[in-house]
Amino acid sequence: MSDNSDNSDKPDDFIRKIIRANVAEGLHEGRVHTRFPPEPNGYLQIGHAKAICLNFEVAQEFGGLCNLRFDDTNPEKESEEFVQAIQDDIRWLGFEWDKLCFSSDYFEQLFEWAHRLIEQGMAYVDEQDPDAIKENRGSLTEPGKDSPFRNRPTEESIELFNKMRSGDFQDGAMVLRAKIDMTHPNMNMRDPILYRIKRMHHHRVGDAWPIYPSYDFTHGQSDSIEGITHSLCSLEFEDHRPLYDWFIEKLGIFPSKQTEFSRLNMTYTVVSKRKLRELVDNGLVDGWEDPRMPTIAGMRNRGYPALAIRNFCKTVGITKVPSISDIALLEHSVRDVLNRVAPRRMAIFDPLEIELTNWEQAEVRDLEGAINPEDAEKGLRKIPFGKTLLIEQNDFREEANRKFFRLKLGGEVRLRNAYIIRCDSVVKNPSGNIVKLLCHVDLDTLGKNPEDRKVKGVIHWVNKATAVEATARQLGRLFTEEKPESNPDKHFTEFFDTDSSKETTMLCEPSILDLDYGETCQFERIGYYCRDAIKEADTRSIYFNQTISLKEGSGK
Repeated sequence: MSDNSDNSDKPDDFIRKIIRANVAEGLHEGRVHTRFPPEPNGYLQIGHAKAICLNFEVAQEFGGLCNLRFDDTNPEKESEEFVQAIQDDIRWLGFEWDKLCFSSDYFEQLFEWAHRLIEQGMAYVDEQDPDAIKENRGSLTEPGKDSPFRNRPTEESIELFNKMRSGDFQDGAMVLRAKIDMTHPNMNMRDPILYRIKRMHHHRVGDAWPIYPSYDFTHGQSDSIEGITHSLCSLEFEDHRPLYDWFIEKLGIFPSKQTEFSRLNMTYTVVSKRKLRELVDNGLVDGWEDPRMPTIAGMRNRGYPALAIRNFCKTVGITKVPSISDIALLEHSVRDVLNRVAPRRMAIFDPLEIELTNWEQAEVRDLEGAINPEDAEKGLRKIPFGKTLLIEQNDFREEANRKFFRLKLGGEVRLRNAYIIRCDSVVKNPSGNIVKLLCHVDLDTLGKNPEDRKVKGVIHWVNKATAVEATARQLGRLFTEEKPESNPDKHFTEFFDTDSSKETTMLCEPSILDLDYGETCQFERIGYYCRDAIKEADTRSIYFNQTISLKEGSGK
């Protein structure tokens, strides 16, 4: 894991207590071996970040190992793009796996184990159509019905299963099912399907397999093959654990142990991969990496630090109680980290011109400002200062009360990292709008306060002659509702905020060009922004994504 971590105490939760007890009693010789097993059918999102942190950090804390395994058993929506993106995301978060594995590497072994179950009388080939299988499965209140093929001879099931493997039958013609109990109170135990006929091209094995194993028949056995000691899953797999254990017991293989924890849900967004795909496919967002998306790639493009995401996952914690985390908690983690590490710059979004009447026309002086006042070791940056400056329109009022501490007619204000100026008069256009301020600069106030008066206000500014024009993408939350999925009468996309992305032009101090692509800076008194290389190439403009406002609530 990256050295860029905080110094807070290590978390302690029910899973760590279980593992600690297992190690103490010598389970699996005291080994701890975890895995993170995504399906490569989309980009990882904030919920996956919680699982990533748990699996990798637990392994690290107990001196163990953690694999990255792709559960690639459903080729319909899987691709190499997602495989690579997932690896990039995990590395960016600060983790490195012990082994890179694919469930497709185990297809031959899984096929052999399916044969073993048939031979033991624990599996059979079922020729019912999918609707009949679904209907005969029963419900939570009604037992299922045995398939008419449930007791077919073992030799016949073996022959048919081999022909399924050879591609002799059409898609959907038959399936292989485990023979467990059609009256079991757990629906997952009612003769679950192990293999389906699917003639689909697989991103790794090509067209070698016309049949594919189900997730339930793959997941636990893959854990077993890899010697995974602790299979940590989100809570929706709790009802699958009896089946997970049944396969391990009947096959007599390495007994991995599954433990479930609550998944991470968050306000003002959705984390379902299916729903995120819907946003992408319908063009509501600019792909999986859109900086509004709760994907790890999206948050990276938005300028969220990896440390902030890890800290957020630690704060949320590991429990068995389903809950929804407030997105403000994530935003707090982002601000906390960025305040400590982000370089400072100045930018003007709504410019008002200032002319310094007592400054020489041609003189441009390089002043200095801290790159980050929270970290003196980062040093200073040069800031050009000349006769004509730009400030924000809302930092000036022609008339204002005593509580307005910015610039007003006849009043003084300090320019950030520079001098105190006084507004003597305003220049208006024929419509009566102010277009310029004529100001006097006190040349004796650079780096010090005047002895004869107190000036409270400080505002930011940019030198007009050297200003760099850039584009800022102002970003809001994806949805207008805190829980966009909770209204049964409306589709979640009806709450999509169409105003959540808007572009505006800003004028910046020239040192913004020193920022690396993907680096987040603080535009002083404005907020945090991240430089976007892809958008710069597309728009041919210096381009920044808004990361987050300076204070909670100010960006809502």
